[in-house]
Amino acid sequence: MNRAPASIWRRPVHFLAFGLGSGAAPFAPGTFGTLAAIPFYWLMSTLPLGIYLAILAVATIIGIYLCDRTSKDLGVHDHSGIVWDEFVGYWLTMAAVPFSWQSALWGFVIFRVFDVIKPWPVRTVDRRVAGGFGIMADDVLAGIYAWSVMHVWLWLH
Repeated sequence: MNRAPASIWRRPVHFLAFGLGSGAAPFAPGTFGTLAAIPFYWLMSTLPLGIYLAILAVATIIGIYLCDRTSKDLGVHDHSGIVWDEFVGYWLTMAAVPFSWQSALWGFVIFRVFDVIKPWPVRTVDRRVAGGFGIMADDVLAGIYAWSVMHVWLWLH
């Protein structure tokens, strides 16, 4: 387990990369980061899909910078407390999903499963792609898997 550095409370880039502090959780920071993304999904879920997707794209691009800068500053590639990628992966999972607490919870569970098990090519990207792009890419791919499952679930229900 990597301890959360004090810089997350002093440096805005680190604070954002650590998911507004949620990545400082003493255990399961990725889970806490994903939980912290839910209220933002709730707020964004009422937006037109085009605006939601634009926010998602901007969050992804900004996330590449945040994750890259923070990992370099800390000297640790993909420090466990860097959870901005979980925010983006969860928001991708929930794209075009009407908000309900059941869907928010279901999306949380599905995203966490794909983020933890890392099916191909998620695991390959996680291991071989460096920098902020690599930190973000595996969660985006996990989010795509989870998004697919969410939409099959919606279609069936």
